[in-house]
Amino acid sequence: MAKIGSNIEKAADWLKKGSVVSIPTETVYGLAANALNETAVLQIFDIKKRPSFDPLIVHIASINEIEKYTLSFPHTLKPLADLYMPGPLTLLLPKKSIIPDLVTSGLDQVAIRIPKHPLTLALLSSLDFPLAAPSANPFGYISPTSTAHVNQQLGKQIPYILDGGDCSIGIESTIIGVENDEIILYRLGGLSLNAIESVVGKVQININQSSNPKSPGQIKSHYAPKKPFYIGDIQELIYQFRDKKVGIISFGKNANFKQQNIVEYNLSLVGDTYEAAQNLFGTMRILDNSAIDIIVTDYLPETGLGLAINDRLQRAAAK
Repeated sequence: MAKIGSNIEKAADWLKKGSVVSIPTETVYGLAANALNETAVLQIFDIKKRPSFDPLIVHIASINEIEKYTLSFPHTLKPLADLYMPGPLTLLLPKKSIIPDLVTSGLDQVAIRIPKHPLTLALLSSLDFPLAAPSANPFGYISPTSTAHVNQQLGKQIPYILDGGDCSIGIESTIIGVENDEIILYRLGGLSLNAIESVVGKVQININQSSNPKSPGQIKSHYAPKKPFYIGDIQELIYQFRDKKVGIISFGKNANFKQQNIVEYNLSLVGDTYEAAQNLFGTMRILDNSAIDIIVTDYLPETGLGLAINDRLQRAAAK
């Protein structure tokens, strides 16, 4: 299994050698390699079994570095960047040739962000290259929010996991870009739609669900447990699967299912979508590793991070 520790120098040494390590962010744990080294980046795709058509996010240490790797930075996005970088915001920008096409899956735009985690910011500041880093899990499976999650699945394939504690947000970053002078939201994530629109006004939502993504996180089936996963009225689903042992992911104070063969995990008893986001992937993993037959849930209210959570639930349930 991988060594786990908080030694930034050790993580940096592995990365400088062209190896892949896992890094903490406020969103989820990433699987990182030198973004400018195609051989290192290829290891990310190989370890994750990630298809080459699914682009990666490039992580940098400061806004000042954006111009190193992009051809332009639309002025309409700068107010968002000033407020939420570092943070759970990724910008999709025209790339310079220094970024290998492998990182962007041949697309002419690169997804770029500054993680809001002190260890990873210190690591990035110590390196003279950016890090390509998707989530540190097998492709399509539930994203990791702790070192244990990473080690359970990828620990035999990587030398080091930089331990930054449990992730404070728990779902991936929000991805924003510009097309024809319109601000486009490509992936719902840890920065809410309301927070974005309060800064830049109305944005166009382009949440692709296909095998031809424009940005990371747009594959139709993603973030999925191995056990069958259903979304709908929970009580109806319990009845429909009454001969099964059911794991429930619930939300809010009214959720309390006491039938036999039921295992229930509440994402937030007080109905807080930010708390729910923090608990989502960990709860999915617990249920997926338990002795249940199926997992059922219902959509959350579309407030706060509810939209982003619902997006993850929908992709987890996609066949």
